[in-house]
Amino acid sequence: MTIQLEKANHFIGEADHLLVVSHLHPDGDAVSSTLAAAQMFRLLGKRVTMVNESPIPKKFTFLSGVEEILQPERVMNKFRYVVALDCADAERMGNSRELFAGDVKILNIDHHPTNDHFGTVNVVEPGAAATVEILFQWIENNKIPWNKSLATAIYTGLLTDTGGFRYSNTSSRVLRQAAHLIEIGIPAHIIADTVLETTTIEQLQILQTALQSLQRTKDGLIAWMSLRLQDLQRIRAANDDLDGIVNYARNILGVDVGILFRETEQQTVKVSFRSRSRVDVGSVAKSLGGGGHARAAGCTFQGTLEEAQRQILSRVQAELERDGK
Repeated sequence: MTIQLEKANHFIGEADHLLVVSHLHPDGDAVSSTLAAAQMFRLLGKRVTMVNESPIPKKFTFLSGVEEILQPERVMNKFRYVVALDCADAERMGNSRELFAGDVKILNIDHHPTNDHFGTVNVVEPGAAATVEILFQWIENNKIPWNKSLATAIYTGLLTDTGGFRYSNTSSRVLRQAAHLIEIGIPAHIIADTVLETTTIEQLQILQTALQSLQRTKDGLIAWMSLRLQDLQRIRAANDDLDGIVNYARNILGVDVGILFRETEQQTVKVSFRSRSRVDVGSVAKSLGGGGHARAAGCTFQGTLEEAQRQILSRVQAELERDGK
C-alpha cells in the first residue's frame, strides 16, 4: 500500500481544487472518509469541495464539517481532480459525476474486494476494514498532525464499518488505530451511543413491519424479510432508517445468510445480504450487478418482489449446497 499512497500523494500534489465524493446513500465510513480526506487535503494547502448525491443521515450530523457536504445541484464548478472514497465502482457516485470535467482524473480510495479499479490512480486495499483505515495510514505516512475533529471522523468510520468492533473485519490494526484515536481524546462512548445505540421511531416502525414478513428456508440456513413500496411510503422512511434491519434476519441462531428485499419503485428491488460464514455474499451480489464484501453486500434487482425472492433465494441456496459438498 505504501507505493499506492505515494502515487496518491503525487495526484494530490498536482491538484489545486479537489472534488471529494463518496457513494450515494452514505454510511458511516463514506461520510467519515469524506470529512477526513477533506480536512487532510486542506491541511496540505488544497481547496476542497465535498459532494454526495444523497442527504447525510441525521446520526452523523455531529461530525465537524458535515454541513459542507453538498448535493451536486448546489455546485457550479466542473472538476478535473476527483477523489472517490468508499466506491466499488463509478456508478456508486451517482449524479455527482455530472461535476466531472471532460479530462477528469480520479483518485479511487476504497476497501471493497469488488472494486473495479475505475480510477486514474487506485488505492484499493481489500484487507482494510474501512476506507478510513486506509486514510489513517495515509495521514500517518504524511505526518499530518492529528486533531480531535480529524480523529473523530476516522474513529466513526472504523466503528461503523466493523459493527462496533464486532465483525470479522476487526483486525489488530483496526484496534491499534482506534486506541491511538482514543488517546488523542475523542469521546468514544458518546460516538458509539450516537451512531450505534440511537434510533428513530421510523426505524422501529420499519423493523416492526419487516419482522412480520420474516421467513426461513426449511433447513433454517437462510432467513429473509421484505418491505413493499407502500410500507416505506406509509412510514415515510428515509434511506438511513433501513440501516441494520437486515441483520435481524442473519442474527437468528442457525442462519448463515440473512436477506432484506426492499421495493424502491415498481419493478425495482434493492437486496441487502449478510452472511455468517459459509456464503460469500459479495460474490453473489457482484454476479447480480452489485458488490460488497464476503459478509455484507447488496445489489439491485429489476423485476417484481416475488421474482427477486425466487431467483435470489435459489442462487443463495445453490451456494450453500456447493459449500456443503
